[in-house]
Amino acid sequence: MYRFFILSCMALTATLSACSTTKQAPDTSIKTSSVIAPAERKLAFAGDDAAPRMSGWHHLAGRTLQVSSLADLKLQDKEVILSFDDGPIPGRTDKVLAILDRFGVKGAFMMVGEMAEMHPALARRVAEDGNTIGSHTYDHADLTSLDFDAAMAEVVKGELAVTKATGTDVSFFRFPYLAESHRLRAAIGMRDLVVMDVDVDSKDYFAITPASVTRRTMDLLHKRGRGIILMHDIHKRTATMLPTLLSELEAEGYKVVTLKFKKTQAPSNLVASADLVTTR
Repeated sequence: MYRFFILSCMALTATLSACSTTKQAPDTSIKTSSVIAPAERKLAFAGDDAAPRMSGWHHLAGRTLQVSSLADLKLQDKEVILSFDDGPIPGRTDKVLAILDRFGVKGAFMMVGEMAEMHPALARRVAEDGNTIGSHTYDHADLTSLDFDAAMAEVVKGELAVTKATGTDVSFFRFPYLAESHRLRAAIGMRDLVVMDVDVDSKDYFAITPASVTRRTMDLLHKRGRGIILMHDIHKRTATMLPTLLSELEAEGYKVVTLKFKKTQAPSNLVASADLVTTR
């Protein structure tokens, strides 16, 4: 009887140990070591292929800022704009969209015209989700390596391609490689495009861990206190680190600002003059 009792206990212990191991097994589809949950918040997973999300309500969304020029783009302390370059690309951009949706925030997507042409349905989805749409030239050329006319042709071609793919007006622009000139910036401004500068470069395009991208971004943000964050929706590590970054921003009281373009109205005297010419 005693031997039977011992064997029964050993069997029960083995069963409980197996259940514990199964419950604690890591999700191998994502590097969970790079996901940091703020205090008193728990990470929840929506499936094997899903990025981690924070459970409960979020309070990360901030105000909507309407701008008609770079001069209007003024952020307050602890306000950030999430910007994503170079997409859209299936399997990457859609994951970024899902993560933004879980946190209730919007981003500014600076699309390469060629990529938007290749994936118009995804480009349109980015716009329909309420995100800010910008262009990033047609094929990501270094505009400073081209003569002025060729550079502006590249800008216009990219703008038209993104407009056609998304079905919405393109009102923002970012220089590839952040390579610009005063003449190009002025000419792009004359096209009623707001140039998107960068305050915090995440450098997510480097072959580093998602955790390193998050840490670098937060360290730079701590020094500035606010700013436009540059990321890229074409890299897997960006979708992996984004929930962690948004969780840390939320835990530290930052707000994500949504950008909207505000068309400038012509002075009343010019409108009157145009009406007079039309009636003659």
